Amino acid sequence: MAEHILTGGCQCGHIRYAVTGEVLRLNICHCRDCQRQSGSAFSMSLVIKPNALRLDRGELKYFTVTADSGREKTCAFCPACGVRIYNRTSALMSVKAGTLDDTSGLVPDAHYWTKRQQGWLVLPKTIPSHAET
Repeated sequence: MAEHILTGGCQCGHIRYAVTGEVLRLNICHCRDCQRQSGSAFSMSLVIKPNALRLDRGELKYFTVTADSGREKTCAFCPACGVRIYNRTSALMSVKAGTLDDTSGLVPDAHYWTKRQQGWLVLPKTIPSHAET
């Protein structure tokens, strides 16, 4: 994906941010944690380097969980409305794509944790799928 500034924020407006660096990829994750977090069948995340996110307004709250992969991830969310803004592992950050101001140009690079996908969901053959990460 090209390098350009993307902006976004939480549902209530308390948090505003900008992605100022390169977006490495757009993942769709079907793991149980992403299903719970999104309240849906999957979650979409822009994978970036941690220094590519700039918090412009508000303060985030954090908690840490162990993902299906066994890796620990720190989860950042708005303390006012609870919307997850990003997850961070030791190497990368995943900004929740649904928090972007404009999602119209998003095209996923791959589906992950498809062994946990909902049975009714049919994935397109044109996008790579991985049973795990």
